[in-house]
Amino acid sequence: MISSLITGTGSYIPEIKKENKEFLSNLFLNADGSEIPNENEIIIEKFKAITGIEERRYAVSEYNTSDLGFFAAQKAIDDAGINPEELDYIILAHNFGDVKTDAIQSDMLPSLATRVKYRLGIQNPNCVAYDILFGCPGWIEGVIQAQAFIKSGIATKVLVIGAETLSRVVDKFDRDSMIYSDGAGACVVEMNEGQNSGIIGHASQTFSKDEAYHLFFGKSFEQQQDPDVRYIKMHGRKIYEFALNNVPNAMKIALDKTGIAIDEVKKIFIHQANEKMDEAIIKRFFRLYKKPVPEGVMPMIIHKLGNSSVATVPTLLDLVIKGNLENQSVKSGDVIILASVGAGMNINAIVYRY
Repeated sequence: MISSLITGTGSYIPEIKKENKEFLSNLFLNADGSEIPNENEIIIEKFKAITGIEERRYAVSEYNTSDLGFFAAQKAIDDAGINPEELDYIILAHNFGDVKTDAIQSDMLPSLATRVKYRLGIQNPNCVAYDILFGCPGWIEGVIQAQAFIKSGIATKVLVIGAETLSRVVDKFDRDSMIYSDGAGACVVEMNEGQNSGIIGHASQTFSKDEAYHLFFGKSFEQQQDPDVRYIKMHGRKIYEFALNNVPNAMKIALDKTGIAIDEVKKIFIHQANEKMDEAIIKRFFRLYKKPVPEGVMPMIIHKLGNSSVATVPTLLDLVIKGNLENQSVKSGDVIILASVGAGMNINAIVYRY
């Protein structure tokens, strides 16, 4: 029996810490350019109550997304104890490429995966490096692709990275800008035979009939800004409702494929998008099995790290595995679920036995 095991993890948490109070002087506007009547203290208080975010991390100006990805990748390779020349694939999930500080262009030539391969000093031309654009679920989708390569026999070792610098594509006049952050996470997925562990089920979905533009690129809310400069925008209420109605079902599809009972699930590593939304998703998921939510089943890092898109799940996984998150751990034999939702609108989930 061939299984796909995560043999090493790594993450990079940027140095710059920005607390909620640092937004008190911002001018927040509505989409039509009108001023929001509430004082910033009230806006920020409501924001924290809904999202759970107290602070977030930003990359220093000299580092771009590919740099953050390289830092996390190096840690994952070291953790796995492998020779990087043995890698068959490097898959890097992101959304906006390398965006330099105060720049207005995204740079994806060459691909960010190629840039990481270059930084790693890998000479093997048979190590194929490519990027994946799949919204916030991009890293999980990369792990699913790694498993497919391994099960098909064309790969034995795959490096999967999720990296993003969302702080450089936000509109400072949009209160949603407080959600986003920078970071990177990575893992090495390897082929193993005869072990009852690794990836045992997954599900992936794309909803685009009515949902394709729930997340999009749009102009600044400040009408005097250059209309040709675009920023990440979202229809927050629509995303919230979409996630609650669809993510639990996708997680159930993945789990039911495995034949594993819900009682065996010890941890759910869900995309750190919004604390209240994530709590509601997990509650609905367990309700599908007529079960209460077990205490401590959902580790959270959004309070201190914000939403770094593709980096949230691998960073969370790395911190828990390494014992760096208080009162959270996984042990051999534990069944865990990795799940995410984001632009596309895309959803995916992996069931994994540790």
